[in-house]
Amino acid sequence: MKKTLLPLMMAMGILAAHSQTMPTPSVIPVPASLIANSGTFTLTNNTVISVAAGSSKELDEMSNQLSKVLYTATGFHLKTDHAGASDGIQLEILSTPNSALGNEGYRLSVTPSGVHISANKAAGVFYGIQSLMQLLPKEIESNTMVNQVSWTIPCVTIDDQPRFGWRGLMLDVSRHFFTKEEVKKFMDDMVKFKFNLLHLHLTDDEGWRIEIKSLPKLTSIGAWRVERNGKWANSPKAADASEPKTYGGFYTQEDIKELVKYGQERFVTIMPEIDVPGHSMAALAAYPELSCTGGEHTVYQGIPFMNWFPGGKFEAIVENGLCPANEKVYDFLDKVFSEVATLFPFEYIHMGGDECAKNFWEKSPAVQALMKKEGLKTMPEVESYFVKRVEKIVNSKGKKLMGWDEILEGGISPTANVMSWRGVKGGIEAAKSKHNVVMTPSTFAYLDYVQGEPLLEAPVYASLRLNKTYSFDPVQEGMDAKYVLGGQGNQWTEQLGNYRSLQYMTWPRALAIAESVWSPKEKKDWNSFTSRVEKQFDRWDISDDKYSKAMYDAIVGASKDEKGNLYANLSTELSGMNIYYSFDESNPDNYYPKYSKPVLVPKDAATMKIVTYRDGKQIGKQINIPVTELAKRAPKK
Repeated sequence: MKKTLLPLMMAMGILAAHSQTMPTPSVIPVPASLIANSGTFTLTNNTVISVAAGSSKELDEMSNQLSKVLYTATGFHLKTDHAGASDGIQLEILSTPNSALGNEGYRLSVTPSGVHISANKAAGVFYGIQSLMQLLPKEIESNTMVNQVSWTIPCVTIDDQPRFGWRGLMLDVSRHFFTKEEVKKFMDDMVKFKFNLLHLHLTDDEGWRIEIKSLPKLTSIGAWRVERNGKWANSPKAADASEPKTYGGFYTQEDIKELVKYGQERFVTIMPEIDVPGHSMAALAAYPELSCTGGEHTVYQGIPFMNWFPGGKFEAIVENGLCPANEKVYDFLDKVFSEVATLFPFEYIHMGGDECAKNFWEKSPAVQALMKKEGLKTMPEVESYFVKRVEKIVNSKGKKLMGWDEILEGGISPTANVMSWRGVKGGIEAAKSKHNVVMTPSTFAYLDYVQGEPLLEAPVYASLRLNKTYSFDPVQEGMDAKYVLGGQGNQWTEQLGNYRSLQYMTWPRALAIAESVWSPKEKKDWNSFTSRVEKQFDRWDISDDKYSKAMYDAIVGASKDEKGNLYANLSTELSGMNIYYSFDESNPDNYYPKYSKPVLVPKDAATMKIVTYRDGKQIGKQINIPVTELAKRAPKK
């Protein structure tokens, strides 16, 4: 009996050891269903990518593109054919649709003999390929060939489809101009995580970024400003005539066509935004007659131009809004939207409508005359008048209007569509009023906000950590889900002057947005997500993409007791981490005091230094926080 049991026990031990070494399949966003099976498929130079005979041209292009992508890191020259072989990598559009998959869902099956990706539409096959790429070893992200890697793929069965059709990221190219190639790179980064909508914020006070041939001054004047490289809105003086206006740029109409085509090849739809009536300083610099006051205007260059007050109130120091009582404005917008509509096939055009200061309107005799003529009693009603006229122009071009949630103020037409950014309230109100809504609340989805310790980040007026972003749900309580198109993250670029900084602020928080708009709500799990995010960090290290590791850093708060004693309150986003600290100006490591409860700050301390460890190794950045700053963070009683 013992002789019989011994080999059996050894075999079981070997199987158990093998199962422990097999990596858990990691995919972001988490699929609706992922079943891990035993075994692997190994990619070799002899692997063939096949599509069924008579398949769509899109599938042929996809197979060729997949072959090129795999070649970069593996060096394998994978052949493509139409044999429909049962081994290798098969791409298939189902002849009999699977109703569970919809237009963007897919089934991915990996067995020891091959990979099979099937879908109802080409988009589904494309998203199946994105999941397949994440199942390959991390070295697949290399921009050069990698030797001595076994290109194995774990055997899995994935059935997956998106929760929402609108899965977007907004890129602000006005505050800082990003080149055509950088926008393409942004799309490449997006689609890896199944985003399908790129919202391009093309115009603002800082620059007009799209060629309008009938209005050439918009780009000859409005696309350029004096260069400023310091802290945002920290310029010591306004530019004078002697300073060259050489900073900026714009996309020609041929550039736009190229970007639209590039997106279409990757199942990304581009939505243009022309931000009016506020945020129009660049347009007024080009055509000052569109203002309420006339006179000279300049593209914004970094000096303060808006006063902000508690409760979200504000007023313009310098006029930056189009005049709603000026008929030339509507002729201008008709020309703009005519050309924009021909360039972008998407059904929506975004008109902005946010943060429109009305103090210059209030002083305008023309606006007062308009109010009397149209029976308008308040400034929100004046803006509503403007929005309704803009919508008629947009509709006349065969497009639907989208606007930020301020367009709800004063009343909007039943056909207008709302993008909710000031928290979730606007989205709830819009859905209750039966308007289609895209949820992009600043409280969850503003990717320009500080993502870690504020002392270590570029200064911004608000914070948004990864775990808060991950809690985003486009369907809020009280909303009818049928009016929620989906959600998106917004990347404003006041602080982001180059692509590396753009990446750092976008990732990994955009991964949290991706999972919120693609994955079933019940599949979301913070611990699972962060484990998969860490694996994605390894992949970005290989591809040389920049990202933030702020989720490893300590969260530093403070409190005071009834005697006025100051305490440091520390925590972490991730479980399994330890925090160590010092007050004596030395740099702490894991031999220093370990945080377990609020720490009384010594009266003579000037600085608290804090660091996080995991498994005996430093994992977070050291935070050196002045005691004076700690005191500011203690809630006032």
